[in-house]
Amino acid sequence: MPKWAMVIDLDKCTGCGACSVACKMENNIPIVDPEEARNGRAMVWMDMMTTVEGDYPNTHVKRVPKPCFHCDDPPCTLVCPVGATYRNPEGLVAQIYHRCIGCRYCMAACPFTAKSFNWYDPKWIEGASDVGNPDVSRRMVGVVEKCSFCSHRLQKVKENADIEDRQIRDGEYVPACLESCPADAIVFGDIENRDSDVSRLSRSYRVYRYGEDLGVKPKVYYLARRTGS
Repeated sequence: MPKWAMVIDLDKCTGCGACSVACKMENNIPIVDPEEARNGRAMVWMDMMTTVEGDYPNTHVKRVPKPCFHCDDPPCTLVCPVGATYRNPEGLVAQIYHRCIGCRYCMAACPFTAKSFNWYDPKWIEGASDVGNPDVSRRMVGVVEKCSFCSHRLQKVKENADIEDRQIRDGEYVPACLESCPADAIVFGDIENRDSDVSRLSRSYRVYRYGEDLGVKPKVYYLARRTGS
Protein backbone atom coordinates (compact mmCIF):
# COMPACT_ATOMS: atom_id res chain seq x y z
CA MET A 1 0.00 0.00 0.00
CA PRO A 2 1.54 3.37 -0.99
CA LYS A 3 1.81 6.26 1.44
CA TRP A 4 1.63 9.61 -0.33
CA ALA A 5 3.92 12.41 0.82
CA MET A 6 5.23 15.77 -0.39
CA VAL A 7 8.63 17.47 -0.27
CA ILE A 8 8.93 21.24 -0.78
CA ASP A 9 12.40 22.59 -1.52
CA LEU A 10 12.56 26.07 -0.02
CA ASP A 11 15.85 26.69 -1.80
CA LYS A 12 13.91 26.60 -5.08
CA CYS A 13 10.59 28.12 -3.96
CA THR A 14 10.26 31.77 -4.99
CA GLY A 15 7.01 32.40 -3.11
CA CYS A 16 5.21 33.27 -6.36
CA GLY A 17 1.92 31.74 -5.20
CA ALA A 18 1.28 29.75 -8.40
CA CYS A 19 0.62 26.66 -6.28
CA SER A 20 -2.08 28.49 -4.30
CA VAL A 21 -3.82 29.73 -7.46
CA ALA A 22 -3.68 26.31 -9.13
CA CYS A 23 -5.06 24.67 -6.01
CA LYS A 24 -7.93 27.16 -5.86
CA MET A 25 -8.95 26.59 -9.48
CA GLU A 26 -8.45 22.82 -9.43
CA ASN A 27 -10.54 22.26 -6.31
CA ASN A 28 -13.41 24.72 -6.86
CA ILE A 29 -12.45 26.83 -3.86
CA PRO A 30 -14.87 29.78 -3.62
CA ILE A 31 -14.04 33.47 -3.34
CA VAL A 32 -14.91 35.36 -0.15
CA ASP A 33 -15.69 39.04 0.29
CA PRO A 34 -12.78 41.39 1.13
CA GLU A 35 -14.27 42.01 4.56
CA GLU A 36 -14.36 38.28 5.28
CA ALA A 37 -10.78 37.94 4.06
CA ARG A 38 -9.72 40.66 6.51
CA ASN A 39 -11.42 38.62 9.24
CA GLY A 40 -9.17 35.69 8.40
CA ARG A 41 -11.87 33.76 6.55
CA ALA A 42 -10.23 33.57 3.13
CA MET A 43 -10.70 30.13 1.62
CA VAL A 44 -7.32 28.56 0.86
CA TRP A 45 -6.13 24.97 0.76
CA MET A 46 -2.52 25.75 -0.16
CA ASP A 47 -1.66 28.64 2.14
CA MET A 48 1.48 30.76 1.89
CA MET A 49 3.08 31.38 5.29
CA THR A 50 4.96 34.69 5.33
CA THR A 51 7.50 35.79 7.92
CA VAL A 52 9.69 38.89 8.04
CA GLU A 53 13.10 38.71 9.67
CA GLY A 54 15.33 41.60 10.67
CA ASP A 55 14.69 45.30 11.17
CA TYR A 56 13.93 47.78 8.38
CA PRO A 57 15.63 48.39 6.03
CA ASN A 58 17.62 45.18 6.55
CA THR A 59 14.66 42.85 6.32
CA HIS A 60 14.25 39.46 4.72
CA VAL A 61 10.87 37.98 3.75
CA LYS A 62 10.36 34.22 3.81
CA ARG A 63 7.39 32.56 2.13
CA VAL A 64 6.60 28.91 2.78
CA PRO A 65 3.79 26.97 0.99
CA LYS A 66 1.59 25.12 3.48
CA PRO A 67 -0.94 22.49 2.38
CA CYS A 68 -2.61 20.03 4.74
CA PHE A 69 0.22 17.93 6.18
CA HIS A 70 -1.80 14.66 6.02
CA CYS A 71 -0.33 13.47 9.30
CA ASP A 72 0.05 9.79 10.08
CA ASP A 73 -1.35 10.45 13.57
CA PRO A 74 -3.77 13.30 12.79
CA PRO A 75 -5.43 14.85 15.86
CA CYS A 76 -8.29 16.20 13.73
CA THR A 77 -9.67 12.70 13.12
CA LEU A 78 -9.79 11.94 16.84
CA VAL A 79 -12.07 14.81 17.83
CA CYS A 80 -14.69 14.73 15.05
CA PRO A 81 -17.93 13.47 16.66
CA VAL A 82 -19.47 12.32 13.36
CA GLY A 83 -16.48 10.79 11.57
CA ALA A 84 -16.45 13.45 8.85
CA THR A 85 -12.67 13.37 8.68
CA TYR A 86 -10.56 10.23 8.66
CA ARG A 87 -7.20 8.86 7.54
CA ASN A 88 -7.42 6.31 4.72
CA PRO A 89 -5.01 3.35 4.24
CA GLU A 90 -2.88 5.37 1.81
CA GLY A 91 -2.16 8.04 4.39
CA LEU A 92 -4.51 10.71 3.02
CA VAL A 93 -6.58 12.61 5.59
CA ALA A 94 -9.94 12.94 3.85
CA GLN A 95 -13.13 14.94 4.44
CA ILE A 96 -16.70 13.68 4.00
CA TYR A 97 -18.49 16.97 3.40
CA HIS A 98 -22.09 15.80 3.61
CA ARG A 99 -21.36 14.27 7.03
CA CYS A 100 -19.75 17.42 8.50
CA ILE A 101 -21.93 19.27 11.03
CA GLY A 102 -19.68 22.34 11.23
CA CYS A 103 -18.64 21.99 14.87
CA ARG A 104 -15.05 22.84 13.86
CA TYR A 105 -13.47 20.62 16.51
CA CYS A 106 -11.07 19.39 13.83
CA MET A 107 -9.97 22.95 13.10
CA ALA A 108 -9.23 23.52 16.78
CA ALA A 109 -7.29 20.25 17.03
CA CYS A 110 -5.13 20.84 13.93
CA PRO A 111 -1.83 22.40 15.07
CA PHE A 112 -1.15 23.71 11.56
CA THR A 113 -4.44 25.61 10.91
CA ALA A 114 -4.73 23.73 7.62
CA LYS A 115 -8.53 23.75 7.42
CA SER A 116 -11.06 26.37 6.35
CA PHE A 117 -14.72 26.82 7.24
CA ASN A 118 -17.49 27.86 4.86
CA TRP A 119 -19.14 30.65 6.85
CA TYR A 120 -21.44 31.70 4.00
CA ASP A 121 -22.80 30.31 0.77
CA PRO A 122 -19.94 30.02 -1.73
CA LYS A 123 -19.49 32.83 -4.25
CA TRP A 124 -17.86 32.54 -7.65
CA ILE A 125 -16.23 34.93 -10.06
CA GLU A 126 -18.77 36.30 -12.54
CA GLY A 127 -18.99 34.02 -15.54
CA ALA A 128 -17.06 31.21 -13.82
CA SER A 129 -19.88 29.54 -11.92
CA ASP A 130 -20.33 26.84 -14.56
CA VAL A 131 -16.73 26.18 -15.53
CA GLY A 132 -15.35 24.59 -12.37
CA ASN A 133 -13.65 21.23 -12.13
CA PRO A 134 -16.36 18.55 -12.59
CA ASP A 135 -14.20 15.99 -10.75
CA VAL A 136 -14.39 17.92 -7.46
CA SER A 137 -17.59 18.50 -5.50
CA ARG A 138 -18.52 22.00 -4.45
CA ARG A 139 -18.81 22.42 -0.72
CA MET A 140 -21.87 23.91 0.91
CA VAL A 141 -22.17 26.48 3.69
CA GLY A 142 -21.33 25.29 7.19
CA VAL A 143 -18.70 22.63 6.47
CA VAL A 144 -14.95 22.32 6.96
CA GLU A 145 -12.71 21.80 3.95
CA LYS A 146 -8.99 21.39 3.31
CA CYS A 147 -6.26 20.19 0.95
CA SER A 148 -6.81 16.64 -0.28
CA PHE A 149 -3.53 16.24 -2.21
CA CYS A 150 -5.87 16.40 -5.25
CA SER A 151 -7.09 12.89 -4.44
CA HIS A 152 -9.52 13.01 -7.39
CA ARG A 153 -6.47 12.80 -9.65
CA LEU A 154 -5.37 9.68 -7.80
CA GLN A 155 -8.64 7.97 -8.75
CA LYS A 156 -7.91 8.52 -12.44
CA VAL A 157 -4.37 7.22 -12.04
CA LYS A 158 -5.66 4.12 -10.24
CA GLU A 159 -8.18 3.44 -12.99
CA ASN A 160 -5.51 3.69 -15.70
CA ALA A 161 -3.16 1.44 -13.74
CA ASP A 162 -5.92 -1.15 -13.21
CA ILE A 163 -6.82 -1.15 -16.91
CA GLU A 164 -3.16 -1.70 -17.82
CA ASP A 165 -2.70 -4.26 -14.99
CA ARG A 166 0.30 -2.53 -13.41
CA GLN A 167 1.41 -0.58 -10.35
CA ILE A 168 1.21 3.22 -10.20
CA ARG A 169 4.47 4.65 -11.52
CA ASP A 170 6.56 7.13 -9.56
CA GLY A 171 5.57 10.63 -10.62
CA GLU A 172 2.30 9.51 -12.23
CA TYR A 173 0.06 10.94 -9.50
CA VAL A 174 0.58 14.71 -9.77
CA PRO A 175 -1.31 17.25 -7.58
CA ALA A 176 -2.17 20.61 -9.15
CA CYS A 177 0.29 22.54 -6.98
CA LEU A 178 3.21 20.45 -8.23
CA GLU A 179 2.09 20.72 -11.85
CA SER A 180 1.92 24.52 -11.68
CA CYS A 181 5.16 25.22 -9.79
CA PRO A 182 7.49 27.10 -12.20
CA ALA A 183 10.54 26.42 -10.01
CA ASP A 184 10.00 22.65 -9.64
CA ALA A 185 10.13 23.16 -5.90
CA ILE A 186 7.50 20.50 -5.11
CA VAL A 187 8.05 16.74 -5.30
CA PHE A 188 5.28 14.23 -4.61
CA GLY A 189 5.04 10.47 -4.50
CA ASP A 190 5.01 7.25 -2.50
CA ILE A 191 7.32 7.63 0.48
CA GLU A 192 7.17 3.88 1.13
CA ASN A 193 8.97 3.31 -2.17
CA ARG A 194 12.61 3.96 -1.27
CA ASP A 195 13.47 4.41 -4.94
CA SER A 196 11.00 7.27 -5.38
CA ASP A 197 12.14 10.88 -5.58
CA VAL A 198 10.07 11.90 -2.57
CA SER A 199 11.51 9.10 -0.42
CA ARG A 200 15.06 9.97 -1.43
CA LEU A 201 14.56 13.68 -0.67
CA SER A 202 12.89 12.92 2.68
CA ARG A 203 16.25 11.49 3.78
CA SER A 204 18.19 14.62 2.78
CA TYR A 205 20.44 16.33 5.33
CA ARG A 206 18.39 19.51 4.72
CA VAL A 207 15.00 17.99 5.52
CA TYR A 208 12.74 19.03 8.40
CA ARG A 209 9.04 18.91 9.26
CA TYR A 210 6.91 21.49 11.04
CA GLY A 211 5.59 20.32 14.37
CA GLU A 212 7.67 17.17 14.34
CA ASP A 213 7.97 17.37 18.13
CA LEU A 214 4.17 17.10 18.46
CA GLY A 215 4.19 13.44 17.44
CA VAL A 216 1.57 13.84 14.69
CA LYS A 217 3.99 12.65 11.96
CA PRO A 218 3.26 15.11 9.13
CA LYS A 219 3.91 13.85 5.61
CA VAL A 220 4.93 17.20 4.14
CA TYR A 221 8.70 17.60 4.32
CA TYR A 222 10.64 20.81 3.76
CA LEU A 223 14.18 21.16 2.49
CA ALA A 224 15.84 24.07 4.29
CA ARG A 225 17.42 26.88 2.33
CA ARG A 226 21.16 26.69 1.85
CA THR A 227 23.01 29.53 3.51
CA GLY A 228 26.13 31.11 2.07
CA SER A 229 29.43 30.95 3.89
